[in-house]
Amino acid sequence: MRVAVGSKNPVKIRAVENVFKKVFGKVKILNVEVESGVSHTPSSFEEIVKGAINRAKNALRITDADFGVGLEGGYEKTKFGVLLSGVVAIVDKKGKIGIGSGGRTLLPKMIVKELKKGKELGEIMDQIQKTKNTKQKMGTVGFLLKGHTNRQKSFEQAVLYALARFLRPEIYDK
Repeated sequence: MRVAVGSKNPVKIRAVENVFKKVFGKVKILNVEVESGVSHTPSSFEEIVKGAINRAKNALRITDADFGVGLEGGYEKTKFGVLLSGVVAIVDKKGKIGIGSGGRTLLPKMIVKELKKGKELGEIMDQIQKTKNTKQKMGTVGFLLKGHTNRQKSFEQAVLYALARFLRPEIYDK
């Protein structure tokens, strides 16, 4: 089985590889840089899903893979506050789409303030932590939760949830 990940981010690639190997056994992971077609830090759940689907479709289109996988992170404003959110879309050669989301967590107001100025979340987190490439390491979720989870684990959950569409076709294809 060949799986194309629409990203060069090692955290996203490992998340997809770990889950697909666990579920299907032997897989070959291809990673390709593709456009999401959405803003650098999507600001609504719909935009996050759209970006994940676009990445999955674009990855599948430019490879000879069995599945294309798109992973997109962003935030959404709710009446309870602004929530950090990650979505995974998986597309097969027939055009069927599976969508999954990991856990969500409330973003601190100081981060939301910077997002509203147009800054990318990864850039904000790098400044807070005085480091580089947070999004290719523990991610925002890992920092906020003091390492009790991390970006990769959160995306792994979302990858698994997105696979439901393909693991139970007898229910989804009715």
